[in-house]
Amino acid sequence: MPEPRKILVINAGSSSIKYRLYLMPDSALLAKGSLERIGEEEAYIRHEEMADGRPCSRVEQLPIPDHKRGLNRIMDLLGDPSLGILHDLEEIYAVGHRVVHGGERFVESVAIDEEVMKAIESHSVLAPLHNPANLAGIRAAREVLPHACQVAAFDTAFHHTLPEYAYRYAVPEGIYEEHGLRRYGFHGTSHRYVAGRTVGLMETDPENTNLITAHLGNGCSVTAVRGGLSIDTSMGFTPLEGLVMGTRCGDLDPAIPLFMVSQLGMSSAEVDRALNKESGLLALSGRSNDMREILRGKDAGDRRCELALEVFAYRVKKYVGAYKAVLGQVHALVFTGGIGEHSSQVRAMICRGLEAIGMVLDDGLNLVDDGVDREVSREGSPTRIWVIPTNEEARIASDTYEITLQCEQSIQ
Repeated sequence: MPEPRKILVINAGSSSIKYRLYLMPDSALLAKGSLERIGEEEAYIRHEEMADGRPCSRVEQLPIPDHKRGLNRIMDLLGDPSLGILHDLEEIYAVGHRVVHGGERFVESVAIDEEVMKAIESHSVLAPLHNPANLAGIRAAREVLPHACQVAAFDTAFHHTLPEYAYRYAVPEGIYEEHGLRRYGFHGTSHRYVAGRTVGLMETDPENTNLITAHLGNGCSVTAVRGGLSIDTSMGFTPLEGLVMGTRCGDLDPAIPLFMVSQLGMSSAEVDRALNKESGLLALSGRSNDMREILRGKDAGDRRCELALEVFAYRVKKYVGAYKAVLGQVHALVFTGGIGEHSSQVRAMICRGLEAIGMVLDDGLNLVDDGVDREVSREGSPTRIWVIPTNEEARIASDTYEITLQCEQSIQ
């Protein structure tokens, strides 16, 4: 039995670092936190630990000019002798990094070397807001923790099993081949985690279990899972396609961006901003991209908030129905993500009418929003309905631990 190892998981954004420290292989969470506003006059750190069973949290504001300085400060907090989480940085066995886009090349998590870093950088054209930030986190971790193995876990990897007829767009062959214009899908680590967790809770054979997993948060996607493999997903070439999201429009007529350019005189950058940052729930409600605020608006009689909810739920329902047709038999519908886990009202709106295809919600069970794994379908429902809190970081930690052990064994 391998000895316990401490694995650090990092999700680096352009001006942020979210992190969790796990003791593997038991996936015991030792510490977590987030650093925001890197590069601004004052960054904001919220750090939480479990020391000898005692929860402890700290909040700091201080200047953090770059990701390396930020990671150094995080290491200082993890190594604070008053808590004893780390006595030495050498205790960090490996670092797992969330990387958004792996293109067609990366179909699973991999140990990071110079070649992998170059490939991640080359895929920045497909994820210009994410991959460069992910690389900044990788570079910082390699400098601050040079002894630790670095592993990349890709949001797109879980969806590499999509059949060609599901991932291809009907665009000229040369454009597809030269530029990789195809469906990639995202939120893969989350869909993979909740799919595995659901199968475990139902105690079914993974190879004979079909699921529809709905990751609903500020970003949203639905995935059809057959035998543990993703066979279709709502996000496409970018995370813009599919469901209505916090500020993303989701599916729309592809002629609309052309209209915005030719008739409204908008630049491509303005169109990109409008569809990614100014659309979705924010545009429909005219109030907020936060579902909690929209629900409050709806309860106060705001018709635009009510419409935003109706559009949101309708779009999810359409994808659930489509993936029921794709899968045939569906053993479970799974809700996860901030909205999926915590909004009984939104779940009820989505499930209303799904009784006809065998998905029957139990209104009483559904009212509980306690943040734990639970079944919310009515007894006897042909398709069971679950709420499973996602834990992408635990999935990344597990991949990182396994890959690092394999590398260690191959060297020996």
